[in-house]
Amino acid sequence: MDDNILEMRSITKTFPGVKALENVTLAVRRGEIHAICGENGAGKSTLMKVLSGVYPAGSYDGEIVYDGRPASFGGIRDSEHVGIVIIHQELALVPYLSIAENIYLGNERRGRAGLIDWNLANAEAGKLLDSVGLDESPVTPVGQLGVGKQQLVEIAKALSKDVRLLILDEPTAALNDSDSAHLLELLRRLKERGITSIMISHKLNEITEVSDRVTVIRDGRTVETLDTKAGEVTQARIIRGMVGRDLESFYPDRTSSPGAEVLRVEDWTVRHPTQDRLVVDHAAFSVRAGEVVGIAGLMGAGRTELAMSMFGRSYGRDISGRIFMHGKEIKARSVAEAIDNGLAYATEDRKKYGLNLIEDIRRNVSAAALAKLSRNGWVNGNEEIKVAEDSRRSMNIKAPSVMSVVGKLSGGNQQKVVLSKWLFTDPDVLILDEPTRGIDVGAKYEIYTIINRLVAAGKAVVVISSELPELLGICDRIYTLSAGRITGEMAVGSGAGGATQESLMELMTKERESVG
Repeated sequence: MDDNILEMRSITKTFPGVKALENVTLAVRRGEIHAICGENGAGKSTLMKVLSGVYPAGSYDGEIVYDGRPASFGGIRDSEHVGIVIIHQELALVPYLSIAENIYLGNERRGRAGLIDWNLANAEAGKLLDSVGLDESPVTPVGQLGVGKQQLVEIAKALSKDVRLLILDEPTAALNDSDSAHLLELLRRLKERGITSIMISHKLNEITEVSDRVTVIRDGRTVETLDTKAGEVTQARIIRGMVGRDLESFYPDRTSSPGAEVLRVEDWTVRHPTQDRLVVDHAAFSVRAGEVVGIAGLMGAGRTELAMSMFGRSYGRDISGRIFMHGKEIKARSVAEAIDNGLAYATEDRKKYGLNLIEDIRRNVSAAALAKLSRNGWVNGNEEIKVAEDSRRSMNIKAPSVMSVVGKLSGGNQQKVVLSKWLFTDPDVLILDEPTRGIDVGAKYEIYTIINRLVAAGKAVVVISSELPELLGICDRIYTLSAGRITGEMAVGSGAGGATQESLMELMTKERESVG
């Protein structure tokens, strides 16, 4: 029997004005974990959509051979019928339905007279949850689960379809370290059961840890396939294939020269919007001009809640505390008031809160500061285009024009549009919440370079990130959060007492001190 469960031969996929894939080849062996790497926009997700029937046969050129036979899929049901199941980065779960209802949605378990047998469905769902290591009742609404557990529900749903080839698109992008480790261990267990996995990921450490082979795609073409057992898979080798060059350092060099204090937050306290508990507990920190300050904390520590509540009270209730800009106390009771006072906040969820995905680059860039482009209630369209075009060039946004719809851009380019929007407001303090989540190493380097340009111009930047190496690579100082409290502050540097991953993690896991 052929050692390959899948071969994709000379796959070419064209969209109007764009050739997304050009003669891409991919061979996946039975029972292996095969990683696919590439920059945002390289064609990874497009290739998997071709494979799974999202882009049906006839809409692309080339050949798919599955299990030794030519395959032609007219839709997702066709690919699922032969055991190919794709889990997209944006999870396809209904939050108001139970776990069991989600698992068997469209594939309901029926009893007599064609009626759904919920006892059977819940019993079988329970067995599937056991197999993926999820200790939850099948009747629990999916909306009550964290993202990590929702990923496991998606995998349980795939197993219910007798999956033989499981495709995961950025499965750990939104997960913390613990959930990511659990998911990778599950992939290993599925491999032992003979299930083949294809994993798209930007987390190179996870790829080198779990994959058997790695295929690198660049600009819609296959670059090479590397074998882990042969010692070919290293982060440096993958990066070279992805970007076409060596990245001498993951983080661009920057000379730190902080100036006067720009932002000071004192005694900031925020209650959960619906529960009787504090999510930010008397937090205090400061940022100076020309300085990058990091905020580190585990999932649920209150990092995003701190930032959103400061930015026009966008989150929480019973908010108290004081914010000072350039030594003067300000009131930021609305987003507009926060912007007027020189604050800007780039959200961690760019698709939900940061962008209008059905609008073009031009409208997204100008959205937060239309007053700068309008007179007597009318927006100057020519000036709006000029501003957006300047941003497109300076931020290296890869798009045919500023009239391109943002929802069709890659994640890295979407993030550059978010940054462009907030930079157009000309803030004194820019808060970046997970600014490189879900984007590739090349785009990350560009984002870091943009941050360096901002602080060189005297701006103050706050970076919230789940990746400690990132904070250590780009920040001057780092504050740690645990259970809503600031538990420490550390300088970044090679000298004695400088922050390390170990010292930061110790502060991030510091138990809340008892209050008398």
